[in-house]
Amino acid sequence: MTPIRNIAIIAHVDHGKTTLVDKILHYCQLFRNNQETGELILDNNDLERERGITILAKNVSVRYKDVKINIIDTPGHADFGGEVERVLNMADGVLLLVDAFEGPMPQTRFVLQKALQMGLKPIVVVNKVDKPNCDPEAAHEAVFDLMFSLDATEEQLDFPCVYGSAKQNWMSYDWKQPTDTIEPLMDMVLKHVPAAVSLEGTPQLLITSLDYSSYTGRMAIGRLHRGTLKENQPVCVVKRDGTVTKSRIKELYIFEGLGRTRVESVQAGEICAFNGIEGFEIGDTIADYENPEALPPIAIDEPTMSMVFTINDSPFFGKEGKFVTSRHLKDRLEKELEKNLALRVEATDSADTFRVFGRGVLHLSVLIETMRREGYELQIGNPQVIIKEIDGVKCEPMEELVIDLPESMSGTAVDMATLRKGDMLNMTPKGDRMILTFHIPSRGLIGLRNALLTSTAGEAIMNHRFLEFQPLKGDLPKRTNGSLVSMEQGTSIAYSIDRLQDRGRFFIEPGEEIYAGQITGEHTRGSDLEVNLTKGKKLTNVRASGSDEKMRIAPAIKLRLEEALEYIQSDELVEVTPKSLRLRKMKTRKA
Repeated sequence: MTPIRNIAIIAHVDHGKTTLVDKILHYCQLFRNNQETGELILDNNDLERERGITILAKNVSVRYKDVKINIIDTPGHADFGGEVERVLNMADGVLLLVDAFEGPMPQTRFVLQKALQMGLKPIVVVNKVDKPNCDPEAAHEAVFDLMFSLDATEEQLDFPCVYGSAKQNWMSYDWKQPTDTIEPLMDMVLKHVPAAVSLEGTPQLLITSLDYSSYTGRMAIGRLHRGTLKENQPVCVVKRDGTVTKSRIKELYIFEGLGRTRVESVQAGEICAFNGIEGFEIGDTIADYENPEALPPIAIDEPTMSMVFTINDSPFFGKEGKFVTSRHLKDRLEKELEKNLALRVEATDSADTFRVFGRGVLHLSVLIETMRREGYELQIGNPQVIIKEIDGVKCEPMEELVIDLPESMSGTAVDMATLRKGDMLNMTPKGDRMILTFHIPSRGLIGLRNALLTSTAGEAIMNHRFLEFQPLKGDLPKRTNGSLVSMEQGTSIAYSIDRLQDRGRFFIEPGEEIYAGQITGEHTRGSDLEVNLTKGKKLTNVRASGSDEKMRIAPAIKLRLEEALEYIQSDELVEVTPKSLRLRKMKTRKA
């Protein structure tokens, strides 16, 4: 039997996880020499490629020195923490990547805490040592301090460390002596990651992931904890609530390279996929047919934010989307619940409205963006944080916020964060940049990223992670500007927009189709203003020389999905269709 190592790669966002997986795949000669592979091989859906982040955890396997290594690539954003929590169950060890310049960041702490709680021993990889002004030694020290503060055991604190640059394709035990290969890292994996233990006894497998094939239907993925699984074997499915159903495994697969290979049987310690089982969910246990024993289910952190999802009932309903009814919306959200563990959906008084709970604006906006690309039309209300009552006191989620920005702009960031009830913990200078750390309510983070990027000319880098629920901090400042609301349906005309430019900034361009109740811009004052943008210039038969000065219309502000969600107020909605994003007032819905 081939020895197996199961490793997960964890790190803060943008520290080089997916790039390192690329290099491992190339090093283990998974591709032909002349094969075009591109970069970030595992980020294979459009949304991941556009945003440059990993959203879904994926696994791949390579062979090195006759050992099979199953590698699990995880997302770095705390919003996708549900992904990390579920896949760490499959690993026996973790590669912790740390940027040599930045050192451990908030999300490093988040994912490392999860790994240490599961008793996994990390191998620390100090990446990007080719960056100017970086300090690999300090990064190594900072990781030790962090692990110590997270109550790591003595064995976990005695971690091996390797330095290098995944981008430049080298790893070394000493960062001052670059090599030309990542072999030191691979040898370290073989040496320090414990081999997958093959436990004898009745089969036990925790389902940690799902896949769907149009040929074979739903597939369950997990690591076989104990015993052996065979094709056509009768098994029991033990649900989270303890109910047991009988079933049978049809086809059995293991991961080889980037694909799957069908096999007749699987030994304990191996990560496998199978189909034939109906009605299973992530967190269920596949157990013996005669004596079913359940494994402890996956512990998932609770969501901290909610949004209202409703069907699109604007005058432009059904023009661009394929799926527009409440049944379509309900089925799609239920399908998402199967694999997105950190998500919750609640029905409301209205049959066409659902309240969706998630980890943050990014977590929910990725779901909305995915639905939009699949052809759904829907409307979204503004993000609301979840308020809990603990011992008779109303509490809200608090987060740790870290802002990295040029020193000259730090005053602006401090003002903005404290205005939103943030408490500053420390200021750390790092070269010509400043690292600011705050404790801030989750409510205060809504819209902060945009405001910060605007005031720092795009220089600020903002990261946050959930801490705990604390007593309510009181009211936060709201958007001070009102909206410019269209009063007529029709085509916007350049003449009207030009005449109203002194009243505010516009979100639409001349020639766009608009409807009554649509928010077409931001008013300079605090109140809403109804405007008619479909009114053209009255023509006369008298020619006047020079009375018509040339129109100079400022470019329209085009909000992205997250920006639009953060921008709207409680009486406004974002209308999302496959081709457009529109803002509108709620009260016109019944008109």
